[in-house]
Amino acid sequence: MKSEKVELHGFNNLTKSLCFNMYDICYTQSVEDRKAYIEYIDEQYNAEKLTEILRNVTDIIGAKILNIAVQDYEPQGSSVTILICEESAPPQSEVHQLDVDNPSVVAHLDKSHITVHTYPEYHPHGGVCTFRADIDVSTCGEISPLMALNYLIDSFEADMMTLDYRVRGFTRDITGRKIFIDHDLNSIQNYISQELLDKYYMIDVNVFQENIFHTKCKLKNFNLDNYFFNFSVDDISKDEINTITEKVRKEMDEVFYGRNLP
Repeated sequence: MKSEKVELHGFNNLTKSLCFNMYDICYTQSVEDRKAYIEYIDEQYNAEKLTEILRNVTDIIGAKILNIAVQDYEPQGSSVTILICEESAPPQSEVHQLDVDNPSVVAHLDKSHITVHTYPEYHPHGGVCTFRADIDVSTCGEISPLMALNYLIDSFEADMMTLDYRVRGFTRDITGRKIFIDHDLNSIQNYISQELLDKYYMIDVNVFQENIFHTKCKLKNFNLDNYFFNFSVDDISKDEINTITEKVRKEMDEVFYGRNLP
């Protein structure tokens, strides 16, 4: 997906930012199960696990880690930030990882950074729980965070995703002519594998003249059993199945379309 290489005047000053926002939906029957689900998902995506994911993202896009900050929150949630660089990096022994009582993760790259934050939550009067994770990958130079997109999608197996990609600023070729984007792109879907394209409904909203690309995704196949925590469809009546199906589908549609539905 890369355009023909152009000789640049100095460093590539383009900034490429990918915002990966995912949602996982679950239904619980009791307050105890709801608490258990929140604890489960909080442990499943704790700061240590998120750090591992971001380290792999860094490897995939060809960057180097300079610094990592991590934080797990009370009562739930985690954050990770990593500072990265495109070329040389200090020895691993000099890469700093901040361990604090309540870890979150921030990683710093010398021309770039990667962050992740998680947000487990639930409906106050129903059994619907929604886990959200936000990952931001911002790079300068030739590397693009889009190269890690398939890995991120596979890592979370989300029910819904919102993907935003923007190229900002400009760089110059050796004649002084400005370059506002250095790779071929008309949709974020260009960088998503066919296997994943087949799994999700996808809607694009793009502003080409501003190099802003936006894609929303919702899982095609709906199997109610996949949304239950600590029980299955065999444990409930047909009326309960219909009621819960309506609640879960409504939650998914509201997240996907970004508005409350009647």
